[in-house]
Amino acid sequence: MLKSLIIDNYALIEHSDIKFESGFTVITGETGAGKSIMLGALALLLGQRAEASVLKNPDKKCVVEAAFEIADYSLRPFFEENGLDYDEECVVRREIAPSGKSRGFINDTPVTVTMLKELGDHLIDIHSQHQNLLLSKSDFQLGVVDTIAANQQQLADYGANYAQYKSDRAALSHLREEAARSASDREFVEFQYKQLADANLVPDELQNLEDEQLTLGNTESIKTGLSRAYWLLEGEDTNINVGLKDAIAALTEVTPSFPKIQPYIDRLTSALIDLKDIAHDVDALQNDIEADPDRLQQVNERLDLLYTLLHKHNVEGVEQLISLREEFAARLSRMSNYDADIASLEEKTAAGKKKLEKLASALSARRQKQAPDIEKQIISLLRSLGMPNAQLQISFKPLETLTETGQDEVTFLFSANKERTLQPIATIASGGEMARVMLSLKSVLAQSLNMPTIIFDEIDTGVSGDIAAKMGTIMQQMGQHIQVISITHLPQIAAKGQFHFTVYKEDTETSTLSHIRQLTEEERINELAKMLSGDKLTEAAIQNAKNLLEDQ
Repeated sequence: MLKSLIIDNYALIEHSDIKFESGFTVITGETGAGKSIMLGALALLLGQRAEASVLKNPDKKCVVEAAFEIADYSLRPFFEENGLDYDEECVVRREIAPSGKSRGFINDTPVTVTMLKELGDHLIDIHSQHQNLLLSKSDFQLGVVDTIAANQQQLADYGANYAQYKSDRAALSHLREEAARSASDREFVEFQYKQLADANLVPDELQNLEDEQLTLGNTESIKTGLSRAYWLLEGEDTNINVGLKDAIAALTEVTPSFPKIQPYIDRLTSALIDLKDIAHDVDALQNDIEADPDRLQQVNERLDLLYTLLHKHNVEGVEQLISLREEFAARLSRMSNYDADIASLEEKTAAGKKKLEKLASALSARRQKQAPDIEKQIISLLRSLGMPNAQLQISFKPLETLTETGQDEVTFLFSANKERTLQPIATIASGGEMARVMLSLKSVLAQSLNMPTIIFDEIDTGVSGDIAAKMGTIMQQMGQHIQVISITHLPQIAAKGQFHFTVYKEDTETSTLSHIRQLTEEERINELAKMLSGDKLTEAAIQNAKNLLEDQ
């Protein structure tokens, strides 16, 4: 339930700190005093769009903060799923900067506006006058039936299966379209795959071929270079190795008298061995190098093919060509399996539809079974609200297609008079009648909804006198199950509240301020008397106010 509401720098409110209790609370005040401001502030906490224009002082930020007692409302999973700290007292805050930028917080953790709205849907139901129009909507009427029939689990099961069914239908449609396109694409894909497959592509082949082409195209110059290098190393005349042998011999002669030279002899000896090995290898390479015009032609032709494929497919390496070949192979495989895949998905979709129809039928049965009891409860409440001939019937019409809520179209048929036939409530009910029907529905729903707080914003519009008092009694009874707050202009309803707040304006030298405060018993008598007779209090009005309070 709502425990407290703090409002800073919002509209006409400079600062307000309101404490609420469980049960039935009423809020009264003159027209324009600012009763709707409190609702506007609460709406911010519930995710309504924030604008800088609501700031009373444009240079300061606006802060709206509310504390809720949530221990009994099974909200821990919501907090865990969204990574929020759970506490039995939940604090929700919204801040609006002078720039218009807003921030939301749940238990001091920054959250999105969407998350504020999602949590708000579990905390407060604000019923304003325009919500009476919801009564004319079939989906709202269906929602009322499902809530009272406790169909939440059945709806969740149906909804999960419906989502899967829609997904399967979309996949089947996509697969059929792809299959149709593939009929014209198949020849093209087959050609592309065959060309790449026939190429017998090998990773790293391109670099190896380019190296071989370079060698085969320069065999004469390579052979000449290798021959000259060998001659310099091991030629019959003076060569490098002969010079090294002479140097080793010369140094060896001085070793007895100059031992320090031995390491250099060793190094020259090692160098001589290496050079002899190199000379041997160069000679072998020279003998291996032979001009091969046929092989050069093969290499050139192979490179031409690879370059053509690389250019055609706009890729940079043989590895990418191999990947393309595998992609074409996979597409051909899918094309070959379309018929089987389509048949399998058709079977799955048909089975999903059959299961949905079964679930929809079960839902419809639960709804229709509960309908007479709902009708009975609503009619009883309407008759207590001064509509002795009221009739309500919940009409069910099967839809031709499955929807996300089943296969039922629900219409509330209504008549307030004996001689009138039942007609859709949207076409026959007056504003006052609609308000009484909606209050009756909310009263029945309050026993089924796990909702901490409901706020009625002048739901009593269009009624007065004894009917207003009876509406107040219904709200009073609702207050035994949930926290009920009613903004009202009727003393008959105001007198039913366990707690009474008034909203009033105060003019200062520079601005007009709106305030809200809880009334004492004496102040409450005077407030009710004003509502009965106007600003001029009379003894009769005061006595009438006392009588209203004593009758509660």
